[in-house]
Amino acid sequence: MLIKEELNRYNRQMILPEIGLAKQEELKAARVLVIGAGGLGCPILQYLAAAGIGTIGIVDDDVVELSNLHRQILYNHTDIGLSKSKTAAAKLELLNPYVSFRAYHERFTPGNAISICHDYDLVIDCSDNFTTRYLVNDTCVNLEKTLIFGSILQFEGQVAVFNHNGGPSYRDLYPAPPTENINCVEGGVIGILPGIIGLYMANEVIKLICDIGETLSGKLMTISALNNTVSVFKIAHEKQTAIIKIGAKTINEIDKATLEQWISANENEIFLIDVREDYEHEENNIGGVNISLYELSSSLASIPQNKKLVCYCQTGQRSKMAVQLLEGVYDGEVYSLKGGLFH
Repeated sequence: MLIKEELNRYNRQMILPEIGLAKQEELKAARVLVIGAGGLGCPILQYLAAAGIGTIGIVDDDVVELSNLHRQILYNHTDIGLSKSKTAAAKLELLNPYVSFRAYHERFTPGNAISICHDYDLVIDCSDNFTTRYLVNDTCVNLEKTLIFGSILQFEGQVAVFNHNGGPSYRDLYPAPPTENINCVEGGVIGILPGIIGLYMANEVIKLICDIGETLSGKLMTISALNNTVSVFKIAHEKQTAIIKIGAKTINEIDKATLEQWISANENEIFLIDVREDYEHEENNIGGVNISLYELSSSLASIPQNKKLVCYCQTGQRSKMAVQLLEGVYDGEVYSLKGGLFH
């Protein structure tokens, strides 16, 4: 229920026939997660908080830097060196005290992705690197969460809604990461562009929650701030093999004790694959080769045939996906390390 102060606060929005009291209450009941409190995250957070979204999560492990301030206008020079997620939450509480904010000052990783996203209705991807984008997408697919996506570079931006009611996912648009990751640090960005793209993304969030208008589900909108051109493309919906939901099918798993016995008996028969990202492998591993889950399908030629493959990851989830991916295309036996590295 909205209290009197909220009724006054949202009055101009509520007089819209598409919104009204009922939809405003739906906005208050909504739980939205914003991954990245940088260029795109700042305008999205400000306008969603102002619009009355009831619960907003903010994920970002970065701190405010001087070079952020030309586009990340939620912050000022006194915030330099402070946590973006915590600073954003504190400032947004001043903007709207009737919204609940939760700051996650941590990197969005395979180890925490599911636990962070689980309790939110919608996920907004404001990240600036492909590793995170694919992780956000795959997490939303597996949790059946709608994903609002945006990206910016130089004078151009993109907006889309993925995985909505069984619609296309990010991998339908971009099946695999590019070989190079050019971001705003290398390529530059005009300061107003995050505002333009971020507000389109925030508008999609409100429409999705209120179930009004036409959304960008299954579509990619591109905007050029330099040439004032806007294009909308339809995204073909094809099931990608690089990400597979774990369903009822039984996955071959082994525990650590069994793996150690196999290696002791005949190490040459075992081929270990760490399906995490390279930075995770560098931090801690139990040997073998490092082939990311998302690069596995394109790396089959590098895997020796007729050996027992054992895939492992942090928790055992990605390794089970890897087993499903390899079954049918690999001649030998394929197993997942049950529970992952720290089970």
